[in-house]
Amino acid sequence: METRSNKIENGSLVISERTIDVKQLIRDKNPRLERLLPGCIIRYLRKILHEREINDNLYRNRDKHGLDMVDAVIADFGATIVVKGIENLEGENRFLLAANHPLGGLDGLALMKTVGRVKSPIRFPVNDFLLYLPNLSELFIPINKVGAQSSAGVRVLEEAFASDINILYFPSGLASRKIKGKIVDLEWKKTFIQKARQHKRNIIPVHVSGQNSKRFYRLANWRKRLGIKVNIEMLYLADEMYRQKGQTITLTIGKPIPYTFFDKSKKDIEWAEYVKKIVYSL
Repeated sequence: METRSNKIENGSLVISERTIDVKQLIRDKNPRLERLLPGCIIRYLRKILHEREINDNLYRNRDKHGLDMVDAVIADFGATIVVKGIENLEGENRFLLAANHPLGGLDGLALMKTVGRVKSPIRFPVNDFLLYLPNLSELFIPINKVGAQSSAGVRVLEEAFASDINILYFPSGLASRKIKGKIVDLEWKKTFIQKARQHKRNIIPVHVSGQNSKRFYRLANWRKRLGIKVNIEMLYLADEMYRQKGQTITLTIGKPIPYTFFDKSKKDIEWAEYVKKIVYSL
């Protein structure tokens, strides 16, 4: 049983030895679903989501927050980050960094570590489930991936784009999939083009190396073939991350693209595809 001695408080944040409770997380998101799920499914979810390991990491590093926590997690996973083109960030402020999303965990951490240490402050729009990680939540802008975005959520995102904070962004919104034998992002949404133009932010293209396991891509392909719309493979991203210990991640930073470049000669969705091609050419 959790006791007060297991906790430390940092402002409104409370980090305990059981900060993450999968059953409670499901209840918060969908009480009806939580009531319907049998205990064996909850136990399986605790396992593949690495509830125990994540709680151990959060509690062991409970005195670290923000970029310090990012450094700690990357160190715990033994990941090596190689950066090319860091000079392309020089002289750039209030930018929107657009990157491919090959992994679903370590790729975002690598971007936050690399960019945050030279161009802070940064914020990253992410799945709102990640707000359950209190050590990192100050770096995140929550996005609801399983329902409609609330008016408050829309306002928070808009305020971030209107601010002087540098924004890191995965335009696909989903981890890459295996398509015709290649690991590539799905369609890049046009939102980042619209926001760059609206808020006068230059776009910095970044390519991130890496791939998930064959299991992840097989599951994604089978789900699609069966016509299942629910993104089941997302449940395995934590497990994928724990399979990637000791991995080397290479970030290749391209030259900034002025927001004025995105004129009316193309539709915004076409401009999004244009930037995506630049990223994969890096």
